Amino acid sequence: MTRQSWSSKTVFILAAVGSAVGLGNIWRFPYLAAKHGGGAFLVPYLIALLVVGIPLLTLEIGVGQLKQQGAIGSFRKLFPSFGGLGVLALLSAFIIVSYYTVVMAWSLIYFFGSFKLSWSENTEAYFNQQVLNISDSIFQIGGINLPIFSALIVVWILIYFSVWQGTKSLSKILYFTVPLPFILLVFLFIRTVTLDGFFQGWELYLNPVWNAMRDPEVWGAAFSQIFFTLTLAFGVMIAYASYRDSGEDIVKDSWITALLNSAISLFAGFVVFGVLGYMATQTETPLEELAQQSGPGLAFVIFPEALSLMPLPWLFSLLFFLILLTLGIDSAFSLVEAINTVFLDRSENIKLPQISFWVCLVGFFAGIIYTTRAGLYFLDIIDHFVTSYNLLFVGVGQALLAGWIYGAEKLRREINEVSFWKLGKWWWNLTIKYLVIIILTALLITNFYTDLNTAYGDYPGWVLGIAWFFVFLVPVLISGGIIVKDHMQLQRQNQFSKD
Repeated sequence: MTRQSWSSKTVFILAAVGSAVGLGNIWRFPYLAAKHGGGAFLVPYLIALLVVGIPLLTLEIGVGQLKQQGAIGSFRKLFPSFGGLGVLALLSAFIIVSYYTVVMAWSLIYFFGSFKLSWSENTEAYFNQQVLNISDSIFQIGGINLPIFSALIVVWILIYFSVWQGTKSLSKILYFTVPLPFILLVFLFIRTVTLDGFFQGWELYLNPVWNAMRDPEVWGAAFSQIFFTLTLAFGVMIAYASYRDSGEDIVKDSWITALLNSAISLFAGFVVFGVLGYMATQTETPLEELAQQSGPGLAFVIFPEALSLMPLPWLFSLLFFLILLTLGIDSAFSLVEAINTVFLDRSENIKLPQISFWVCLVGFFAGIIYTTRAGLYFLDIIDHFVTSYNLLFVGVGQALLAGWIYGAEKLRREINEVSFWKLGKWWWNLTIKYLVIIILTALLITNFYTDLNTAYGDYPGWVLGIAWFFVFLVPVLISGGIIVKDHMQLQRQNQFSKD
């Protein structure tokens, strides 16, 4: 069976950018910039882009394109017993997409609620009590929240019909879902600069506080943001690149993807903080207090309240949640496609619509726990562990595999053979063999030390222990077992060849 392929080079760039640009560009990057020195944060952010982001992105696109396999198959082609590393990446991707789609379900509820501004009286009460119907603690799971459950079904149906024909259906969807959120952001930006207080918001966002660069936390935040925002260590970029012609320019497209992602993050910050600046003038709330919100608090509490204060609030609310939906679905179906690719690699007889159906169905069932009244607690804990440990662990493994086992110089030459833009020997070998491993290992150690000394989110220790075991240790043990099994099989084959 002929392997799928993208209809054009442009579609691959759209797919890669769509996967990279997600909800974190809207609700995490601007918050980090404002918290960690404003414009000064851009210095460690750009350094992180150069020494971790682009090298690992180039590695993943290069490996996928050159080996023409998903994560498991590509890693095995680098070294036969390293398929388990790909398993860990895909297990992490599956865990994330199971709750990421629930956040999209919230966005869908808000999208339809925009017509009546259902949250106008009290945005915090609307989110916590009406949308989430959140319980008092993680121990009170309660029943399934039917509106979220129903919205989750719709989200998974949308994802299925995005991936059910692989690159054929994705190519059609991407022309709509990738440009649309940027166009809407431009529209919101134009509206933002007409609002009172927008410039004060921008000052908080970009005013450099150079002393902040002395804080190790700032550097850790910058490297973490770059790592997560580029969808590294999920197997997504490897899968997407495996559908390209083996002669496409790897280096140029990696730089384009990374720079576009960062540019959109920076631009989104102007929109977010321009609106928050306006809200501060209308409610007489200190802008610094509003800027402390990140994640769901910013997207579903602070921002809806700010939008409700604007002229034509229903229209701008509608646009904002449409942005979240389109950003979310690109990232969500990229995670599903990474999983689909592995099944296609293993069997040429299985049909793609069937694979897509079962992956989406299992993903839907895995997400039901997040539709309960305690769903936000589960989401918070699991997101913390999978992003703080699993992905960094895979990132270190990829650098070790490509840099030391397969050979950084060997991979560099293979990438340069098909690329008009060339990888510099000094920069590439230094980053892949040393800097990526050192930095990501330092982040892992820092996260572990912090979690040992401070209970995350003030949750009980035994609850965090269970999450630690099932979210990190079980996937690592499964992946490690596969690596050991493959290695033993490889040794037997080598022994048989000698005999």
